[in-house]
Amino acid sequence: MGEVSRVGRKPIKIPNGVKFYLKEDGFMVAEGPKGRLEKKLPPLVKVVVEGDTIIVQQDEVRKKLKNKAKAFQGLTRALINNMVTGVTQGFQRALDIVGLGYKAEVKGDEIVFSLGYSHPINFKLPKGITAKAERGTGEVQVRLTLEGIDKELLGQVAANIRKLRPPEPYKGKGIRYADEVIYRKAGKSGKK
Repeated sequence: MGEVSRVGRKPIKIPNGVKFYLKEDGFMVAEGPKGRLEKKLPPLVKVVVEGDTIIVQQDEVRKKLKNKAKAFQGLTRALINNMVTGVTQGFQRALDIVGLGYKAEVKGDEIVFSLGYSHPINFKLPKGITAKAERGTGEVQVRLTLEGIDKELLGQVAANIRKLRPPEPYKGKGIRYADEVIYRKAGKSGKK
């Protein structure tokens, strides 16, 4: 078997309307119709922009660091790809809120949750992340859709919201990712 083709080597095409460049302080910048993203360039890699193509190369390093450089090459390619996709299309993450009387209302840059606690929870959205709440179907009370250009930040915000009331295994009440499967437990069975 020859060397496995690696994702890290695949060039990334820069779509129309997107500018990608490296700053002198080691930050990568992508600008597009949806906004601007800046991320630090991981170590042990070199990013070369040729025309409308971005190529991630391993830095010429000692043998000892070769595997690390390979890993960072893959990581860097994924980061750049997400930056380019983010500023052109953006990303979405949907959360489902399940539970009678559970509510979520979007007010400006805040989401107000009623999750069966004695008080509502105000969750402030970071800059660059927007949310919309719609009525859910079936057992889902509210479907919350988060949007943003920064995939990493979006994932973090979704995880933080889910933490407010993680789904429980008996009735499945709580906040879950829209594509998440909750394994239900039977609970105690009553007398027959």
